Amino acid sequence: MITTEWEERVTAAWASIDERSEAEFLMLIEELVKELDPEHPVGLFERACSLDSTGHSDLAVPLYTQAIELGLTGYRRRRASIQLASSLRNVGDLQRSIALLEAERALPADELSDAVAAVLALVLTDAGREREAVSIAVAALAPHLPRYQRSMANYARLLVEPDPAADPEADVRS
Repeated sequence: MITTEWEERVTAAWASIDERSEAEFLMLIEELVKELDPEHPVGLFERACSLDSTGHSDLAVPLYTQAIELGLTGYRRRRASIQLASSLRNVGDLQRSIALLEAERALPADELSDAVAAVLALVLTDAGREREAVSIAVAALAPHLPRYQRSMANYARLLVEPDPAADPEADVRS
């Protein structure tokens, strides 16, 4: 069962990641997760995060997937989707990563929406879709600028929309 005290210990463990060796950190997370049911989605998620954060994306992918399939919810589910997509990028499964991130972009915006956009821009770049990647990155950045928000949003859109002036078949009167 997840208690406030357990959550505090997990938070403290993550705060100590830079002070520990990889093996020490992984063991710390494993010990915390052992307090939960072996198929508890939060435990699977925390294990996936620890592996991912120590450079083991290949081992994290099945754990993130299982956590989501077993009903991980809320903020952790959103994080799991983003992190799974990033790990899929790292292991070369670009199409699955793109599909996952596009599904996340279709959800209502929240504080992680810019992270979704950032990871999607990276994946699209790896997939050879650089213009689309820049468009997404600039569109995500635009609202945070002190000025030029409207212009940047328009430039982002124009990176991926066809230019009617460049198409000799386009009716320029419309």
